[in-house]
Amino acid sequence: MQESLKRYIRESRSKLLKVRCSSCGNEQVIFGSPATVVKCVVCENTLALPTSGKGKVTTTIIEVLE
Repeated sequence: MQESLKRYIRESRSKLLKVRCSSCGNEQVIFGSPATVVKCVVCENTLALPTSGKGKVTTTIIEVLE
């Protein structure tokens, strides 16, 4: 039963990214393909910008989560 469900459920190609803000050092998990500008929850610094595909990350990526 589970094998038949796997054929119909498509896995996401996008990733979650753990990033560190360059201004305040806050660590935050963001979506790799954001539709809007992603800002730090502490200091409002821009962490990622939307593009037509994957987002442009403007800070340090610590880890890629799956």
